[in-house]
Amino acid sequence: MQTYYSDLLVIGAGLAGERVAVDSAEKGFNVTCLSIVPARRSHSSAAQGGMQAALGNCAKGEGDCPDVHFGDTVKGSDWGCDQEVARLFADAAPIEMRRLAHWGVPWNRVVPGQSFYFKGGQKFEKYEKPENEGLITARAFGGTAKWRTCYTSDGTGHAVMCTMDNRCAQLGINVLDRKEAIALLHDGETCMGAVVRCLRTGQLEAFISKATAICTGGFGRIYKATTNAVICDGGGHIIAMDTGLVPIGNPEAIQFHPTGIVPTDILVTEGCRGDGGTLLDVNEERFMNIYEPEKAELASRDVVSRWMTHHMREGKGVKSAYGEHLWLDIRHLGDKHISTKLREVDEICHHFLGVDPRTELIPVRPTQHYTMAGIRTNKDGAAYGLKGLFSAGEVACWDMHGFNRLGGNSLAETVVAGGIIGAKIVEFLEGYETKLKTEIVTQECKKQEQRIKDLISGRNGSENVYDVRNDMQEALMKGCFVFRNGPDLEETVETLQKVLERAGRVGLQSDGTGVNHELAAALKIKGQVKLALMIAKAALDRTESRGSHNRVDFPERNDAEWLTRTLAYWKEGETLPELQYEDASQVFEIPPGERGYGGGTIIPADEQFVKERTIKKDK
Repeated sequence: MQTYYSDLLVIGAGLAGERVAVDSAEKGFNVTCLSIVPARRSHSSAAQGGMQAALGNCAKGEGDCPDVHFGDTVKGSDWGCDQEVARLFADAAPIEMRRLAHWGVPWNRVVPGQSFYFKGGQKFEKYEKPENEGLITARAFGGTAKWRTCYTSDGTGHAVMCTMDNRCAQLGINVLDRKEAIALLHDGETCMGAVVRCLRTGQLEAFISKATAICTGGFGRIYKATTNAVICDGGGHIIAMDTGLVPIGNPEAIQFHPTGIVPTDILVTEGCRGDGGTLLDVNEERFMNIYEPEKAELASRDVVSRWMTHHMREGKGVKSAYGEHLWLDIRHLGDKHISTKLREVDEICHHFLGVDPRTELIPVRPTQHYTMAGIRTNKDGAAYGLKGLFSAGEVACWDMHGFNRLGGNSLAETVVAGGIIGAKIVEFLEGYETKLKTEIVTQECKKQEQRIKDLISGRNGSENVYDVRNDMQEALMKGCFVFRNGPDLEETVETLQKVLERAGRVGLQSDGTGVNHELAAALKIKGQVKLALMIAKAALDRTESRGSHNRVDFPERNDAEWLTRTLAYWKEGETLPELQYEDASQVFEIPPGERGYGGGTIIPADEQFVKERTIKKDK
């Protein structure tokens, strides 16, 4: 078996992974990045709309600052985030956007005299100032008080990903693709790297390191309807969870994006609504301005998704062969705007729908999009439970998003958190040495080899992995989607427990050799069902509604009992996760209160509890 050594092993070479790697490489440490696909095909490249940072350069961004961005982020999280982390993020975001410009990101810039569409196609009357010409501009996104989403048309992720990959090449970072980590190497206290399957040859390899960072993105593919690419299947979460030592934070916190196209669920960016697009019902009438007079289509994603689902349940949805949907209208933005600032949306509509968005409506409905859930870390990005293990990006519960993340905050988080956590990994590596326990490497590699042999031989059983996966997805769609309730969640937990038993009896129909997708799916299926059970059980036990977690039988946000973060552990041999809880935030810069949109009632927290944790920010 081939063995590789490095100071830092980064599992995942998207924006978070490569940004984490950059800091260590700049300090002279040897860094290896692993990726299932070529780095520039990472899911980060699919992000369209932009990155939030309080630059205050454009006309509708005047007066913006990190304090305002921080406030929007806390309210967006429905007071479920760690406010210390949200503050770190908001303060660092403007610095990181300018750093990216220095590295080569071609941000859209302020054009003097340019006007904007806003709120239903009405042109914004205030024009850009000549003195701001050439500065990084911004567009509107949901749940924000100011326009602060920096963008490169609607291909922001692609532009930043290419720039970041170039930076890694400049620094000589070893980025290896077609490599999939299937287990962590650890002794119960310290992480020492990972066992990796080469997707070209099917051979196992050992990657040993002083520090390991998991940056593999989300796990949306455990849902049937998702905007996520096929590589977003929870691999990073699973290898951490399987240690039994590392918890998944807030597994019930799953985001549903309002505008996945029907029937493929491919995302069309929030930038469509930020630039003035509107949502229409079966009568081609606008409705979000009725439910949310202040924010309308630009309320936070959890709120818009709920109102869209509610509106369809009221009989206002458009019937189709693929289920009900609503319409997104960007016709009034015109050819020039769509051809330049929404060109990827234009291509998606043409290639996947046969629709011209200049003259036709776009069919959309809420679909799974993002996981606020993730590997629980502290504010330095260090994972709970194992020394030397770090995590950043969507795979992590850092936790700046709480129970709902604002559009533009997650793409920004990849590079902002990547920079902050990358610097902390450098501090960890400086002067750090570890002893290599070769017996652990040997034992874990043999264990994984046997696991693969058992799947190929059919020793475990003959269950079809794709049938098991389909039943898992169907259960989540029924019980753990936009609206949730006790009876459905109980049924989902029971169903998923049966699916988990079947997952343990999966056998391959193919021979499992070489590049084999069935084997890749079979290696993950038990872990995926465990993640699904974490979502369902945590959602069942959280008897309140907060952000994306909406219980119709418990509609109030209950700060008195649930101002907490869920920690879900999976102990060996168990059929359900062990749920523990910690305070959502140790300090409050902004005490729990109204979001300003979304409605609903709040059961307040104990006044003394809030008072003791409320701090005043130094001016």
